Amino acid sequence: MLNFTHDSTARSWIAAAQAPGCDFTLQNLPYGVFAPKGRLERSRGGVAIGDQVVDLAQLAASSLLPEPAQAACSVAAGETLNAFMGMGPAGWQPLRHALFRLLSAEADPATQAKVRVCLVPLVDAVMKMPAQVHNYTDFYTSVHHALNVGRVVRPENPLTPNFQWLPIAYHGRASSLVLSGTPFRRPNGQSRAAGSQTPVFGPSRRLDFELEMGFFVGPGTALGEPLSLTESRDRIFGMCLLNDWSARDHQFWEMDPLGPFLGKNFCTSISPWIVSMEALEPFRVPFGRSDGDPQPLPYLDNATDRATGSVDVQLEVLLQTRQHRARELPGDCISATSFRHQYWTVAQMLTQHTVGGCNVQSGDLMGTGTISGPTPGEAGALVELSLGGTRAVPLPGTGEMRHFLEDGDCVVLRGWCENPGAARVGFGECRGEVLPSINLNAM
Repeated sequence: MLNFTHDSTARSWIAAAQAPGCDFTLQNLPYGVFAPKGRLERSRGGVAIGDQVVDLAQLAASSLLPEPAQAACSVAAGETLNAFMGMGPAGWQPLRHALFRLLSAEADPATQAKVRVCLVPLVDAVMKMPAQVHNYTDFYTSVHHALNVGRVVRPENPLTPNFQWLPIAYHGRASSLVLSGTPFRRPNGQSRAAGSQTPVFGPSRRLDFELEMGFFVGPGTALGEPLSLTESRDRIFGMCLLNDWSARDHQFWEMDPLGPFLGKNFCTSISPWIVSMEALEPFRVPFGRSDGDPQPLPYLDNATDRATGSVDVQLEVLLQTRQHRARELPGDCISATSFRHQYWTVAQMLTQHTVGGCNVQSGDLMGTGTISGPTPGEAGALVELSLGGTRAVPLPGTGEMRHFLEDGDCVVLRGWCENPGAARVGFGECRGEVLPSINLNAM
């Protein structure tokens, strides 16, 4: 539901929050964890605003917050956001509302001066993982992605029979989750060429990105406790950008019959700032199905989710090669789409995760699966853009071509929400660079 924190006319006394294209507006106030650069201090929770970070540990030590915002701020000031996520809306909303008032241009000069003491420039904030992620699950919920990849793997029957009936997922590897900006090595593994009966071992030759979003679980559940669709909506803390890097040659060889393993577990990148679901309220849109598609079963369906279950997040993928960096170019945009095209909502994903009795914990991370739209330029992975490696993807900035990622390539995901009558709410970026593989033959 919309409230005063969604007022698009509200301004902050931090001037950068009004800069054109600013992701971290007064209406956003995303959460992250940081450490002040060059200072031997513990990591602590922070909130981004313009070009600044509100140090929640400093703010909690001030006398600026009323209860229950003060109690919530003390929890959010910890070295991870897990405990704050576990507080649920009763903790999340008071702190967001209090921060909005403190950072609003309507705040009196004396209050502004006290809050300034709690600010750290973004450039002086060393970002950390926002939560200790014990469990990571990756979904598969874009019908356009499923069809595009299915035509490569199973051209005679690209969409599996279960896709339109439940949010498909697999349990990923939480230990290899990394923060944006962390480089990773090209993975080694087995693959088998078409027409060959014998696999080979070596570095992935079909390394790919996956444009995804992630969402964090708020209050956890007990073993055997399923969540209804209504309950799931209130258990989701917020969303980030996520890149589930994929070794397609390894993945397609190993995934039958159990699904992804080495093709997926070597690295998953997330953006450092988590945009709360409350900040995303102005950008909720109806969830619906095309004519002729089956409707969700009753436990995955209700009027609220149909009316406002989807979120219109604009997304783009930039590919920056070594040549781009040598010429000081940002990279070429190779894909742009919206999260609104997903076939299942985040509430449906969480409900499906718990319906069999699986317990979830505060800070658990769920990936939405690759996000692709209905047109060719909206594909969320190179395996789609290159039609399984059969067509080169042009990079106009340097004149290069790509079928899959090469060493030195850097992929940058960006996301934001923007529509008439609502202030921009952005996610920042999720960046990762491919390093050469380890030469196992030399070990």
